[in-house]
Amino acid sequence: MRDFFLSLTFSIVWFVTQTEVCSSSSTKNITIPPLLLALPLKTQQIPSGSFPRSPNKLPFRHNVSLTVSLTVGSPPQNVTMVIDTGSELSWLNCNKTEKFPLTFDPTRSSSYSPVQCSSPTCTNQTQDFTIPASCDSRNLCHATLSYADFSSSEGNLAADTFRIGSSDIPGLVFGCMASSFSSNSDEDSKNTGLMGMNRGSLSFVSQMAFPKFSYCISGSDFSGLLLLGDTSNFSWISPLNYTPLVKISTPLPYFDRVAYTVQLIGIKVSGKPLQIPKSVFEPDHTGAGQTMVDSGTQFTFLLGPAYSALREAFLKETTGVLRVLEDSNYVFQGAMDLCFRVPLGDPKLPRLPTVSLVFEGAEMSVSGQSLLYRVPGEVRGNDSVHCFTFGNSDLLGVEAYLIGHHHQQNMWMEFDLEKSRIGLAQTQCDMAFQRMGLSA
Repeated sequence: MRDFFLSLTFSIVWFVTQTEVCSSSSTKNITIPPLLLALPLKTQQIPSGSFPRSPNKLPFRHNVSLTVSLTVGSPPQNVTMVIDTGSELSWLNCNKTEKFPLTFDPTRSSSYSPVQCSSPTCTNQTQDFTIPASCDSRNLCHATLSYADFSSSEGNLAADTFRIGSSDIPGLVFGCMASSFSSNSDEDSKNTGLMGMNRGSLSFVSQMAFPKFSYCISGSDFSGLLLLGDTSNFSWISPLNYTPLVKISTPLPYFDRVAYTVQLIGIKVSGKPLQIPKSVFEPDHTGAGQTMVDSGTQFTFLLGPAYSALREAFLKETTGVLRVLEDSNYVFQGAMDLCFRVPLGDPKLPRLPTVSLVFEGAEMSVSGQSLLYRVPGEVRGNDSVHCFTFGNSDLLGVEAYLIGHHHQQNMWMEFDLEKSRIGLAQTQCDMAFQRMGLSA
């Protein structure tokens, strides 16, 4: 789901165990030998005997986009890709422009192979694209991608060798994009493309056949850790509560079938359930109203009826504690209309009520400073402006609930693709780095 506001940046230390990947140009499997691979932006070598079973491991630091740096092509070209669990097709800018100076040049790569529009990759594996793939004038598979923040990208599908650390991964399918439009071109100009991580057949995790991946984001300095692989042997991880991924067999116009969709069943404020009918949280006959866990979105967005109930309850609980910003013309990022004035001299926020999102089988609690976001550069008199970190999906024009990464801080998040579920547990993520032998 492309990032609406702020996401995360990865530096990498990557462990690869033996994996089979399906090549786009044939039906044969490609075997990656078991290797210890290190690709740090912040140099750090991890001893091979540090873990009972080494998963792929990537530490990251909070910045303006969740990116990974690697090389693509033969000879290899350096690229930086935004990682998005809400998107399927990975893509690279292949046309250098003033707004997008960082590109991948397919003419320089001897291993580059365009995907024909008659190939099974184009005819069978693009069925979950929001806009159907088509044929261009050269009979190549053409893709047009659009995102919830109104960004878009257009180009041809291709396959090439991706190099992660010292390992070549041939035949990975991606989009070689000729044109892009960005709602945040200043940030997107710093990256070469996007790496899709959802459940679609052409996503990066699907092509690499990862059974699981996990991440943990620190609530103190926004450092973090992404693990690609099985963490079941890490006994120090808190027991996870699992919520099943929602699947539907019939395509619906407003339901993303390859997103990480869970069932939200309620919201609590200070431990008290809000009186919201369960039907408000259930997708309707068109598929509108699904709940997606999305690393590409910073904050959490609720559909109108649920948001209004939460907004009213939070205001009631904070009367006399927080001073509301009385400015009907100010809506942060177009969807967050509940903001407060906090004296600039106050070192920390007052005690705030806990907001809990209740899922089938699991619960996510948000408390303290995670409930308010200080808007950079916004000052009213002697006050800074802090906005409630839950927004209104209706104001975005998005027919869904979105659980952003801001509310996943200090929470172990496991995406179990084999068992079709998401596990979560409160965790001190900076302690996780120490357990892994990493510095945040």
